[in-house]
Amino acid sequence: MALSAAIVFPGQGSQHLNMLSQDGLLKIAQSSEHSHLIDICSDLIQTDCLKLIENGPADDLNKTSITQPVLLLTSYLHYLKLIAETNIEPALFAGHSLGEYTALVAAESITIEQALTLVRQRGLLMEEAPRGSMAAILGLDLPMIQKICEEISSDDLFNIQCANLNSPSQTVISGSLNAIDKAQDICIERGAKRAIKLNVSIAAHSSLMRAAAESFNPYLLASAFKLPKIKVIHNVDGIISSSIHEIIDLLTKQLYSPVEWVRVCELIKESECIAIECGPGKVLGGLMKANGINTFFSTSDAQFHEKINNNAK
Repeated sequence: MALSAAIVFPGQGSQHLNMLSQDGLLKIAQSSEHSHLIDICSDLIQTDCLKLIENGPADDLNKTSITQPVLLLTSYLHYLKLIAETNIEPALFAGHSLGEYTALVAAESITIEQALTLVRQRGLLMEEAPRGSMAAILGLDLPMIQKICEEISSDDLFNIQCANLNSPSQTVISGSLNAIDKAQDICIERGAKRAIKLNVSIAAHSSLMRAAAESFNPYLLASAFKLPKIKVIHNVDGIISSSIHEIIDLLTKQLYSPVEWVRVCELIKESECIAIECGPGKVLGGLMKANGINTFFSTSDAQFHEKINNNAK
């Protein structure tokens, strides 16, 4: 009997060295059916992606324009393995930031080959945007964080906004370097438990990405999107698109708009499906738990199959 599931795909930050060999994906990656994807990815990033994933250097793997296609490919291989080895029946897809593209591939809205090319260009354009930073604010409610960002941004020398609405207790802010430093101090003063600067040099999901979004839109328009065969929850406003035009519009806006992950999790809870994090790492598992989703699994968990089978009994 098939097990209905909401499948979510991770974004940047979940990548790590050895993420193919540790998760048992090398056999699929090197198979005659899928090895061409390794070649495409290697050509796009101009280096052997298998060697990079297995041997590093980590600094290269963590470069935005390289991370995005490599992580997309790895998460997609996780999905292929999931479908081949379990009786999981996808009922809903979602992805955190970059992961939204993996969700669209899984839903057959776009091919993996097209998506790899798109996210490589997305990463390059993000790297060309004005330099910025991001920080995770823990233990402070969203309205207060929004108010702090608005206060700081009233000065034209500062640019900052809420970028990832991850859970009721975790919001990531994004913006100019000076604004992030100032916001961290103020958030702590007003009751935040922690304010952790992320190891990034870009201000994703902030207004600093508007020019990148405008440059990226023609690439989206030139891609052959189809309506997803299975519903995909989008990051912007946490909605399910109803047209190809809407998909392209949402993917464009996603670059400079907040990731509405709390809303995504609400829709997953409403579906009453189990939730599966499909990709390297377990970042989204923690966020699902923080959003009240109690039945969730991660394909990168060594006991994944055992736990899924026990749940099905």
